[in-house]
Amino acid sequence: MSTDGIKSDMPHAEAGDFSIGHLVVIGVGLIGGSFSLALQRAGAVTRVSGVGRNAENLKLAEELGIVDGWSHDIAEAVRDADVVLLAVPMQAYESVFAAMADTLPDSAVVTDAGSTKQTAIAAAHKCLPKPERFIAAHPIAGTEQSGAGAAFAELFDLRLSVITPEESSDAVALALVEQLWKKTGSRVVTMQAAEHDEFLASVSHLPHLAAFALVNAVSRQKREGHDPFCFAAGGFRDFTRIASSSPEMWRDISLSNRDALLVQLDAYQHELNGLRESLLAGDADRLLEKFRAAREARETWLAKHGEGL
Repeated sequence: MSTDGIKSDMPHAEAGDFSIGHLVVIGVGLIGGSFSLALQRAGAVTRVSGVGRNAENLKLAEELGIVDGWSHDIAEAVRDADVVLLAVPMQAYESVFAAMADTLPDSAVVTDAGSTKQTAIAAAHKCLPKPERFIAAHPIAGTEQSGAGAAFAELFDLRLSVITPEESSDAVALALVEQLWKKTGSRVVTMQAAEHDEFLASVSHLPHLAAFALVNAVSRQKREGHDPFCFAAGGFRDFTRIASSSPEMWRDISLSNRDALLVQLDAYQHELNGLRESLLAGDADRLLEKFRAAREARETWLAKHGEGL
């Protein structure tokens, strides 16, 4: 197997001189742009090309040093790629993979940053000639901002990046992708794609749906002379911050992880129903029990994992 463009003989974490030649980032936004900047900071990439539909965003990315050049043409951009990163909406995966299928070098490694892994892997198997060289990944990092202007090199520092290899995954490609994400500053873990999707449905996808729903519920109460948002303070702002995220992106994530998300919505609805029943009954003890249990669970989580938040 050819490793042209990979400057380290063995792409393991301890290889201090690890670097790749040509990185192609498809989707130069917060995640894709930060991936490029983080690898440049680590001296782990020689050249970066950006691909996307928005010329203004791509021009900004070049001005900011995120990419060295850019194109709208996926097939042409990946023709001499060593590594390709997909940072596009989940619903675009099949079309992006199909566009690169005929020109992607056999030696190239493809990874991604999508929030649902089973959908990504299925698209790779459907469209790529060498799906074993696609190593699905998901950095657990982000902000509510989007576009190249939101990117920064420190985004992934100390954050988890999850890699979900398959039994058929190419071993060298897997080692390379693990090293790349470590070079961004991430703490890399591996797990099965289905397990990842189940976990993320509860701790990422559900909170976004809850935030969108809460903002909509409050907004519908607005009427002449009465605007509840006038009284919103820190608690509402903090809880709903992620409702400023891209609606299109979260539409795609929700649909791509529908089954797992429906399970979590049912669990959340069960908790809301319990709170409603306690309020109807005026059951102070039950309310206190639920609030204490939630606080204890959250404080335990923060004590164990707070350093990476």
